[in-house]
Order: sequence, then structure tokens, then C-alpha cells
Amino acid sequence: MNTLYNTPPSLLGDIGGTNARFALIQSDGSPITHEVTLPTGQFPDLAAAAQAYLQQVGQPRVQQACIAIANPIDGDVLKMTNNHWQFSIEATRQQLGLNSLLMLNDWEAMAMAAPALQGTDLEQIGSGEPVPDAPKGLIGPGTGLGVSSLVRSRRGDWVPIAGEGGHVSLSPTCSREADILRILWRSYPHVSAERAISGMGLENLYRAICELNGTEIEPLLAAQVTERALAAQDVACEEALERMCRLLGNAAANLAVTLGARGGIYIGGGVIGRLGDYFSRSGFRAAFEAKGRFESYMSRIPTYVIRAEQPALIGCAMGLGMTPGRR
Repeated sequence: MNTLYNTPPSLLGDIGGTNARFALIQSDGSPITHEVTLPTGQFPDLAAAAQAYLQQVGQPRVQQACIAIANPIDGDVLKMTNNHWQFSIEATRQQLGLNSLLMLNDWEAMAMAAPALQGTDLEQIGSGEPVPDAPKGLIGPGTGLGVSSLVRSRRGDWVPIAGEGGHVSLSPTCSREADILRILWRSYPHVSAERAISGMGLENLYRAICELNGTEIEPLLAAQVTERALAAQDVACEEALERMCRLLGNAAANLAVTLGARGGIYIGGGVIGRLGDYFSRSGFRAAFEAKGRFESYMSRIPTYVIRAEQPALIGCAMGLGMTPGRR
């Protein structure tokens, strides 16, 4: 057994459909270390993947863990929607020999991370200043559209609120978006926000725009749509990417006015992270502020792109009452 630690560290995890990311944290103020990514397809469940990780880093025993997972947390048994894992939280705790195992929705963990993000962790898009202790909203397109929020309790601690806000109805803001919505209705009786604001949403937008333009629809994946758009190689791809950014701005604004998120809106997810400087030049912020009589209110709410690596792991550490130090 590795005797590097006087007391056992805590295990952190971020479980997605394809990859399981694990790390350790020793105590409050210490950095997150020993980050390893394992493919979920090579393991039957969370316990097996976590045991393989702990053996790999030479620290086979921990006492507590916090794991974020891309799935609703509803009872003891979790069945993931985007991979084959199904497991009991309590049985997993026992298999790993833990005193406690805290499971968080992945966007709940993102919300927990928000107070710890600073400096280069965040890129502000547009104007606005955060109001101390005011609610914060989080939203981000990846495979789907993640949404969560963070509010102060009367005791003064931050309380994350997990939800399924990506499944609210998509709301068009112009005739062009209404035309796109009509096309999407043919395939989906309910067109949720994530049908247009996500990886699959980008593909849906591209196909709808091609149909409206009367041009050939190629079988492009989201990464290919993005690549062509950034290289200005395809008019439909360019509009699809710009339209997605604007729709994200509108969805973020709806979250902000619903929540009163004067503490700021934080943008995460894998899709935006791959756009580089494009996102700051897109119509996102203009769409965010375009709330008619509330335009002045919206202009005062800051919007940030999360640039920190592995923010969900930071949120897991916060869930255990530890603010990670920086290396």
C-alpha cells in the first residue's frame, strides 16, 4: 500500500457517457491531483472503474468520495442513459469500503464549482458586474444541454439546484428561427431547447437550414459542422453555428430572468469550449440582452465561459467541503 498520505485522501469523479475521470484531493486548500481518465466501456460499473483507478495510482483505500454523473440522481439505483452502467449507490459505497459516497448530477457539480472559479478559469463575454450573494445560473451545450443554478441559503452557504432545464420548449425569437422550429416539429412532437442547443442540436440546425435554403444536406456530424463554419467553408454550417450561439444566448437569458441570476450566468459544456475566440464574436451576448423592456436589466448581468479544466471535479471537492488549491 502507498504510504504517501498520513490520512486517506478523498476520491473525486466525473462520469460521462464515454469517459470516467477520477482524481484525489487530500484536504481543504490542497490541489486536485492524480487525474486519470478511463473509458467507461472497459468496466461493468462505477465500482469496477473506481477500483481500477485507485490501483493505478497506488492508493487503494479512501474513506469518502464525491462522484458527478451525467444522469439524474433519483433514488439508490442509477441507470445511465448514455452508457451501459447500472448500479446501486449503497452497494458501490460498500464495494469501495467508503464511509460516505456522495453522488451529484454533473451540472449540480458544475454549480458547486462556480464560487471557486477565478482568474483565467473564466472568460467574461460582454459587460456586467456580479451582485454578491445573488443567484448564479449555469448552462452549457454538450451531448445535451445542461442547466443548473446556485443560490445562497439563509445560513450563508451556497446551495446547488440540479434540474433538467435543457428540456424546456425551444423558443424562437425571429421568423427564421420559427421556420427552423416548424421543420424540427416534423421529427419531434416536443422540440426542447437541447434539440437545437447541443451537439445533436447543431446537426439538427444544419439540416433544417439546408432544407430552408434548398441546398443538399450532407450527413455531417457536429464536429464537421463546426469545422466548416469556423473555416467559412459552408454557408449552412456558418448559419447553424451562429444560430446555435444566439439560441444559447436566449436560453441563458430566460434562465437569468427566471432565476434573478444577478450573480452571473456561467457557460460550460464541451461544444462552446471548442469554439475558441469565435464565441465572443458571435451573437450570443446580443441575444442574451435582447429582452425588450428588460434590456437594461440584462446588460448588468455578466456572462462567463468556464475555461477551467475539469470544473466538475472542482465541484465534487466543494461538495465534500473542500476548496481546491491551485498548482
